[in-house]
Amino acid sequence: MIVFLRKYQLLCLIVFLINSIAISAQSYKKDSLQIKSYTLIEYRQNEVKDVKLIKVLCDYCTDFQKEAIGVEAMRRAKLESYDPVNKMKEGDKKLAIYIRIAKKDFAAIIEED
Repeated sequence: MIVFLRKYQLLCLIVFLINSIAISAQSYKKDSLQIKSYTLIEYRQNEVKDVKLIKVLCDYCTDFQKEAIGVEAMRRAKLESYDPVNKMKEGDKKLAIYIRIAKKDFAAIIEED
């Protein structure tokens, strides 16, 4: 009888844990947006000469939101320029930067007068 109770308790514990994990797990697609931007990094003599924003792809953004996303994309491109995978001796490196942002944080990007 004791063995049966232990097995039953263990089974209940496993079901409870699996259920709590399934309830707490959310997909990032439900509460966030993914915005794509293109940047260009110019390398001259193994040094970063310039980082430029080419385009922010966002159909539902205002101009101010595109500008804010562009600033973040340039910051991330500057950080990516130090990655050995992206480094070049001479030339231009084009990067696609994906920015994932929560919907409520995106809505908070408004122009203040």
